[in-house]
Amino acid sequence: MTRDLAESMAIQALTFLAQDSDRLQRFLATTGVGPQEIRAAAREPEFLAGVLSYRAADEPLLVSFAELAGIDPFDVRRAGNMLMPDTWERDVP
Repeated sequence: MTRDLAESMAIQALTFLAQDSDRLQRFLATTGVGPQEIRAAAREPEFLAGVLSYRAADEPLLVSFAELAGIDPFDVRRAGNMLMPDTWERDVP
C-alpha cells in the first residue's frame, strides 16, 4: 500500500458516499463537516483517513464499496492507517 494508492482509495470512497444523498448526509452528520467544506477537507490526509475509518466502521457499507471498487475490504483499513499521521498532538497547556 502506497500513500498515493491510499489517497486514491479514500477519494474513491468519498465519491461513493456522495453518490447517495442518504449515505452522504449520515457521513456529514457523523463527521460534523458541512457540504461546503468537503472539497477543502478532501485535500487533507487526516480527513481522507477519516473517510476510510468511517467506511470501515460500517461493515455493510464497507463490503458494498469494496465490491464496487474491486478491492479487498481489508485494504480500506490499510489505506486508512497509511494516511494517519505518525505523531499525535495533545491539547495540553
